[in-house]
Amino acid sequence: MHDLQQLALIWASVFIASWLAAKTKLTPVLYFLAAGCVLVNLGWLPTHSTPFIAGISEVGIILIMFALGFEANPGHFVRSMKRSWGIALFGALAPFIAAYSCAQYFWGDGKIALLCGLTMTATAVSLTMVSLKSEGLHLSAAANGIMTSAIIDDIASLALVAILIPIATGSGELSITGIGIILFKALLFFVLIVIIAIWIMPHSAEKGLLKRYPVLGRFGMINLLAIDNGSKATLGILLVAIAISLLAHQLGLHPAIGAYMAGLIIREEYFHFGSTENKVALYRDTRKIIDDVAFSWIGPIFFVNLGTELVFDPVIISSILDETLVLLCSVFFAQVISASAAARYTGNFNWQDSMMIGFGMLGRAELAFVGMNIAYTQQGILTEEVFYTLMFTIFWLNVAVPVTIRFWRPYYSGEKPLPAFLRVRD
Repeated sequence: MHDLQQLALIWASVFIASWLAAKTKLTPVLYFLAAGCVLVNLGWLPTHSTPFIAGISEVGIILIMFALGFEANPGHFVRSMKRSWGIALFGALAPFIAAYSCAQYFWGDGKIALLCGLTMTATAVSLTMVSLKSEGLHLSAAANGIMTSAIIDDIASLALVAILIPIATGSGELSITGIGIILFKALLFFVLIVIIAIWIMPHSAEKGLLKRYPVLGRFGMINLLAIDNGSKATLGILLVAIAISLLAHQLGLHPAIGAYMAGLIIREEYFHFGSTENKVALYRDTRKIIDDVAFSWIGPIFFVNLGTELVFDPVIISSILDETLVLLCSVFFAQVISASAAARYTGNFNWQDSMMIGFGMLGRAELAFVGMNIAYTQQGILTEEVFYTLMFTIFWLNVAVPVTIRFWRPYYSGEKPLPAFLRVRD
């Protein structure tokens, strides 16, 4: 099928999915995933995306994460980092142990068990943040906790990939140097983000290099956005988003994390030039354009494309049904219980936020597929049975994210009282 035909079909499914979401008052993400699944199993979309669709999908997730960061408060994000270490640690360790134990019991192979555990460590934060946005909760304390925990998890997962893949494939041994390099690169990225936010983007400051050398203020973010009276402001901030995404990629992080951080450090004051009316209108109009592109017509392609990962084969389904159900339930409960308990007792979140964090960390995507691609396609460690068990488990965990967030929202907002076992005194 021609690339443009595929794009037209995907956009048509996004349109229908959005309409169904509005009618049923459920998050559109669930319908986007279902649309991709239906289309690939009808044979209307290929099982392997063309480079064109895969490229747009990658741009879509970058735009989504940039838009979410653009709306977030950097102060809240930084404060949440201090509360999220336990969520990241226990929220990754528990599903790893659950997946490892199930795989060891099912297939009795230590290498397979290690890689199954690895696929269940990192959270698909993009799916969660879009689901939270559809419920109006993307700026909540729970959203900040999920985002910061997921970033820590992604860094830890990269370290685990470096450790476990060579061991599982027999191509290398545990290397302290290799792990140190990964952690150094991750730390370097966040140091560079701080430098960009404090010393490069601002056009004025009370301390630091800008105070010592005021001439640097002529090259701040406001000067970039003011080109041609602000008519290129959207292009300017998208250029920043792509540049920081590429920086993240070069340092071993997913580009979506770079996009989120880019949005986080762009302030409304950078749009304040010209007349008073222009200041307000430019920021508002730019936000509207970014949101429209990210959530209406480019971003959804990522989720439809993600849904095409699940191809139904009756023979395979019947042979792995028991393993999939056990693995799914094990990881589901391990993730929710560990992350919510850690949020409550190490992060001092209330139970409303803690349970939302537990549900929000169920999704699995980018790093899970990286690990499976290496283990199944490149190295042949995973059997077809194991591969499809992991694929089905990941798919249903992703579906569980918008469903559980929607389920918990009335309890979160106070419309319904908390379940009895959570009604404890703070």
